[in-house]
Amino acid sequence: MESKRFSRNKEDFKCRNCGAQVKGTGYTDHCPRCLYSMHMDVNPGDRKAACHGMMRPASASADRKGFFTIYYVCTKCWAKVSCRAAEEDDSELLHKLMSSSSRHWPAA
Repeated sequence: MESKRFSRNKEDFKCRNCGAQVKGTGYTDHCPRCLYSMHMDVNPGDRKAACHGMMRPASASADRKGFFTIYYVCTKCWAKVSCRAAEEDDSELLHKLMSSSSRHWPAA
């Protein structure tokens, strides 16, 4: 059984959704402007997913300390993934995702 260890990859990329140039930190896995991601990993950072579909931000939540989690749905294979939001993420969009969703994983 493969472990779920995090593999840090410092990669810059151009967002396939909005076209923003994103400077990677080694923890960056989505665009801070539109919050879209790509289905690249089986385990965080491993780049072993065969899908490579767009990951649509479906909803968000915040914990008691104010840290946001973004919940994604792949537009190609319908996989569901969540990740912690980054400090530079669009806070207005995060709040909009929180208020527009009544549950973390919307129906497919």
